[in-house]
Amino acid sequence: MQHNFFTLSEYNEILKNQPVSDENSFILAKKHNSQLTKPEGSLGKLETLALFFAGWQGVSKPKLDKVQIAIFAGNHGVASHGVSAFPSEVTEQMVLNFKHGGAAINQLANVFDAKLDVYPLSLTSPTKDFTKQEALTEDECMEAINIGWNSVDPESDLFLAGEMGIANTTSAAAIAAALCGDYGSKWVGRGTGVTDLVLNKKIKVVNKGLSIHCLDKPSPLTILQRLGGREIAAMVGAISSARHKRIPFLLDGFICSAAALVLQKTQPSAIKHVIAAHQSAENAHKLMLEELGLEPLLSLGLRLGEGSGAAVAIGVIRAAIACHSSMSTFSSAGVTNKE
Repeated sequence: MQHNFFTLSEYNEILKNQPVSDENSFILAKKHNSQLTKPEGSLGKLETLALFFAGWQGVSKPKLDKVQIAIFAGNHGVASHGVSAFPSEVTEQMVLNFKHGGAAINQLANVFDAKLDVYPLSLTSPTKDFTKQEALTEDECMEAINIGWNSVDPESDLFLAGEMGIANTTSAAAIAAALCGDYGSKWVGRGTGVTDLVLNKKIKVVNKGLSIHCLDKPSPLTILQRLGGREIAAMVGAISSARHKRIPFLLDGFICSAAALVLQKTQPSAIKHVIAAHQSAENAHKLMLEELGLEPLLSLGLRLGEGSGAAVAIGVIRAAIACHSSMSTFSSAGVTNKE
């Protein structure tokens, strides 16, 4: 069923009262884990992940039959400052590549048996240049949040989001700086691999946006509206929708983490269902994960976006759940347990 929020304040209200992990299922899963044919704790984080999924799915033996990936694509007005190594038309070209099955995320989705959906968000109408005015109107921001919210299939066992948007690392850095403090230089990275000259441009663009939009200490959702992009707003909606539907969310890289940061700064408990898939090669991503209080599963030097790092981590989740839910217990296998 489709659901539409009309204002940021209306959306904020639903963030105050969201489902929590089922403690009884967690306890039963922990008891089951202690009976499996292995020393307890010997599978390390795999055991922690299995218990995490048990709590959110409300069962002692979780499953991972249906994995959903959504890619949100948007264009940014600040791209006009030359803050990316690629022109804005690449966003639309990559959307076609996703739809034709030619991108990295398509191969990863196939390998890990995940359903992939692509959402182009008003690509011919980029956000406004936030060095001059608010990137999005409230209506535009809410439209993107609603698309993200409604993208989440309630039957999914795991949801992950990816993004595509030339100049969106600039927008994500501005959001991080506004929410966490400090200047753009702390949060701006090389993104698609820009030169020192372009890196300095990005820093100046972020600092200009902060000076215009953050003097009145706006709320995190207002910061999203003023400095964000449609794809970032859509990921905000998707993360919160997954929480509402009790679906664990696997967090990708720097830009997806900026969306999670908006939610965490709005309601500190809003990302309890989120797992950090990896730490990207973007230097500020480590700082962002620390701010979120999340420890990444992987660190592979990835900086592609598209949800690629999160997709690779599906394999880790599958391994965790398979061991927990399918291993024999000491009694069923006729193996003697420790005294």
